[in-house]
Amino acid sequence: MERRQFLSASLAASAAALTGTAALAATTAPDKPSEFLLLRRYTMTAGAQLKATEAFFAQALLPALGRMGLGPVGAFKVDVGQDIYTYYLLIPAATAQPLAELDLTLANDAAFMAAADSFWNARANAAPFQRIESSLLKAFPGWPRVTPPAGAATHAKRILQMRIYESASHGEHARKVEMFHKGEFDLFLNAGFHPVFFGDALIGPRIPNLTYMLAFDSMADLEAKWNVFRNDPGWKKLSSDPRYGYDTIVNNISNLYLVPLDCSQI
Repeated sequence: MERRQFLSASLAASAAALTGTAALAATTAPDKPSEFLLLRRYTMTAGAQLKATEAFFAQALLPALGRMGLGPVGAFKVDVGQDIYTYYLLIPAATAQPLAELDLTLANDAAFMAAADSFWNARANAAPFQRIESSLLKAFPGWPRVTPPAGAATHAKRILQMRIYESASHGEHARKVEMFHKGEFDLFLNAGFHPVFFGDALIGPRIPNLTYMLAFDSMADLEAKWNVFRNDPGWKKLSSDPRYGYDTIVNNISNLYLVPLDCSQI
């Protein structure tokens, strides 16, 4: 089955999954157009670069994105592992154009340029980051909107788990996307997860791949809910279907634990 066909056919199943949580259903109903998502990865060294980049996000970039009507914007740092000097930025938009033209638009925003001057115009001997990598994603039809957890509004403690699934071919990648629409959304909600987004990579490294994010109150909450998910008979049935065998459709998984920066809206 062609990818476009199976995604269209799966919308009804996705709608049923989303009715499990009314607050999520209000913003992720599959009759809404799918957002585009810009995911940026900032690699830095300890100390001054971390402070400079976080200040840039809080004082210049997020206010400018708000003026552009973009958001909610997620700003996160890696909490565990070797990449702890890494920040991630997630920017949703209704169309790809404002994301593709983002830096050009920002350069014409006088308030942004004034607030961002030390970061934007930094010299090589005082660079505020090592490198930036960007990926453009398209939200899944069955989960078309970014859905911040309730704790984002009150800046409550929370952990974001971001998982990236790479596949060896476009066909295998398409089957993994199909798997989410054939029941995996339902299983996530049944386990008590709060999904933030599911995105299919259009542009970026290591394509074909998809990325999704889940929000939890704590690591204990994360572990407890994943145990519920793993032991769900529905998951055991779905994952045992030969069409969706992980050895076939996913050949590498990146699993990141993130915490939000103070300025994050997710």
